[in-house]
Amino acid sequence: MAKLTYDDFKQRLSIQDVLVDAGYTLNRRDGLRYPSYVRLGSDGRRIHGDKFIVTANGQCCFQPPTQKNYNVIGFIKSHPEMFSDYTPGMDKDRLVNLVCNRLLNNPIEDREAKIVTERQQLPDFSIDDYTLHKFEGSNRETQKPFYPYFKPRGLNLSTQYAFRKDFFIAERQGTDGKVYRNLAFPMTVPGKDDKIVGLEERGRKKLDGTSYKGIARGSNASEGLWVASPEATKLQDAKRVFVFESAYDAMAFYQILMGKGSNLDAEAKTELAHGVFASTGGNPSTRQLEGLLRTAKEATFHIGFDMDEAGQKFAEQFKSLAEKENVPTGRIVREETTPGYKDFNEELLAIIERQSNPLAKDNVKDELKDYVDSFRKHPGDIPSVKEVLHPNDSQIDLLPKSLWQLYAHYETLYEDAYTMQHSRLVAPEDKEEIKEKALEAGKAFRTELANALGVKEETEAEDDEKKVSAGVDLDADGNVEINESEETKHHGMRR
Repeated sequence: MAKLTYDDFKQRLSIQDVLVDAGYTLNRRDGLRYPSYVRLGSDGRRIHGDKFIVTANGQCCFQPPTQKNYNVIGFIKSHPEMFSDYTPGMDKDRLVNLVCNRLLNNPIEDREAKIVTERQQLPDFSIDDYTLHKFEGSNRETQKPFYPYFKPRGLNLSTQYAFRKDFFIAERQGTDGKVYRNLAFPMTVPGKDDKIVGLEERGRKKLDGTSYKGIARGSNASEGLWVASPEATKLQDAKRVFVFESAYDAMAFYQILMGKGSNLDAEAKTELAHGVFASTGGNPSTRQLEGLLRTAKEATFHIGFDMDEAGQKFAEQFKSLAEKENVPTGRIVREETTPGYKDFNEELLAIIERQSNPLAKDNVKDELKDYVDSFRKHPGDIPSVKEVLHPNDSQIDLLPKSLWQLYAHYETLYEDAYTMQHSRLVAPEDKEEIKEKALEAGKAFRTELANALGVKEETEAEDDEKKVSAGVDLDADGNVEINESEETKHHGMRR
């Protein structure tokens, strides 16, 4: 049977066939005009945020909120780990060939073969095509442009300073006349660190939370890696090599272990700073990993790949290659993130959130610890601001005297308003007045409580919040109404 080309695959296969093969299920709730496909967890429920929508022409799909379209070929190449035919390090064209022919029930020879397509040859990478802006440790002005790239990632100035020689902002003018600017991590071939063969690129974070990431055109990404060391240790001299899928992850790992909460002692931190950090810029290739193993012959390798299924496969691939290079298994260490986090950058952001959040366990004042702890379902939980500003009666008892006295004043006014609703002898304007006083007292209590906790009081739907907190409203005749659930909640203060 004749070999099929990319055009054959795009004409004969539906993007929906490929999505189903990748493990996605038609989401019937969204209708069939623009079908959507979701991934289901082990409990049979859809996984939030993992959804692809088929475009109007039916040939492509995209994953909200980004608008990048994938056709059959692009989807397979961008998500190789989703297909059973994939093995770490496999050529992406080979994978497309295997998946598409299998779906078309077209038998192919079991040998490495690339699909030949007419494709314009990209010129070799040249750093001379870029204008470089470097981070200078003694010049604050040169550091400011890096803020929007590192701040959203939680990478502080000390970490930036440690790796300052191994990143820069690269500008290039495109064929469309536009100037493209990205944070760039230079890639070199292990053992040949005198020549930059490509760039691992990262863009600024957008309002929707997404950002560009990729490899500069013409880069030798099959052999080249980002290799860096805070103390300028050469790869061939390294005692420890830390390998990641992105430079961001490598820097985050360094910051986590160098941070105040780290259990490393001073000697271990010194050893860490003299280590070599490497990034494959995405899915690692066999030649990248072989280059590391052959160059750093005496090093212990710490694998920091993501904790997803693909990351586990990459770790297994690395260990297999290490055995072939006669590297003892005792020198291969798997570095793992805390359960619940995919990579070290996510974990770093979570640590920073815990450190900076005034409701985190270690940040709460002693006099308020018991009160805030009453909102935690688990010891490490951080309750929401809305929760801690709307306590129940038993939690009020845990507040300092000045705060529960404010609450007592508020509840006294609330009960007065409640009593007045049953009296036809009270004028409507008096009912309105007591209602307003109750609302003001409730707001005063929440404001003082927010100040004591160091949190910002939530102001969304302020009118509704006032009604709920006071439990009082006026009906069409000017009588005060009480919300039954709030009547139960505010059943009395015994001070």
